[in-house]
Amino acid sequence: MRLGINLGYWGAGMDADNLAVAQEADRLGYAVCWAAEAYGSDAATVLSWVAAQTERIDVGSAIFQIPARQPAMTAMTAATLDSLSGGRFRLGIGVSGPQVSEGWYGVRFDKPLARTREYVEIVRKALSRERLSYEGAHWTLPLPGGPGKPIKLTVHPQREQIPLYIAAIGPKNLEQTGEIADGALLIFPSADHLEETAVGHLRAGREKAGLTMDGFDVCPTLPLAVGDDQDVPRLADAFRPYTALYVGGMGSRKQNFYNQLAQRMGYEKEAAEIQDKYLAGDKQGAADAVPHRLIDQTTLLGSVERIADRMKQYAAAGVTTLTLAPAGLTLEERLASLRAGTEALERAGLA
Repeated sequence: MRLGINLGYWGAGMDADNLAVAQEADRLGYAVCWAAEAYGSDAATVLSWVAAQTERIDVGSAIFQIPARQPAMTAMTAATLDSLSGGRFRLGIGVSGPQVSEGWYGVRFDKPLARTREYVEIVRKALSRERLSYEGAHWTLPLPGGPGKPIKLTVHPQREQIPLYIAAIGPKNLEQTGEIADGALLIFPSADHLEETAVGHLRAGREKAGLTMDGFDVCPTLPLAVGDDQDVPRLADAFRPYTALYVGGMGSRKQNFYNQLAQRMGYEKEAAEIQDKYLAGDKQGAADAVPHRLIDQTTLLGSVERIADRMKQYAAAGVTTLTLAPAGLTLEERLASLRAGTEALERAGLA
């Protein structure tokens, strides 16, 4: 199992330290450094900045938002980043959510699975440097009856195939991801429930495409906080607002993928309470309603030994790249968390 690092969103208050975190991860041998985007910083700019100042670590988009870019533009950005980084780019994409898609980008959040499938097909075709033509329900290239003509990408990517990941949560999206992608980006993953909530669906998609899980990258992100084992409850409390935001407020009452995931993990009653309080404006009450066990199951908390044991569980559940989001109020705390992650992987015998 490999380790990755997730820098999260630029502009979240730790910008001055993020480059140092990426460089330390590079020095420690982490496999990939991911950057995210929502409706603030874009990921492509951050990744180009990080790639220019690191040597070995891959840089990946987690995610480029499908409603934000035409597929050909995503192919152009991927080819450019791969070329500039010397073949170190990983392309992660996702549909985002209805609030961002429709409220920020003005793109209807309809038929996300079909849109994703067409998007992937166009991106792959463009990156192969074929002359680009496509007829689908959501995209037609070139547009009929006009001056457009099939053209091909002029930039040569460093590699013949840039790894393509999809951020997926729901069962149908996970199955399609297994079918059409090279890896899956997961969030709020519990090793105890990973088979039924993610890996089983990914495997079904691979089988549908006549493939196995060999070579497919299962890549969840987990917050990491290091401390004494007796401090685990206190460490978990720091992630209550984060968990409440996603389970309670990331989406509408009818369309919250994270809330649905918590329900599939056995927290039906708790997920409903968190959402009720969050949507009513009681964010503190929502945070207080998050069960300690849910936080502990979806983070890495405690001593290096405890984290190593948890890493073994994730590896046994099918994780191939474990992406860490190291917590810390200072740069030194975040760097220490990175080093603890490496130490835990070695103690687990997974390095």
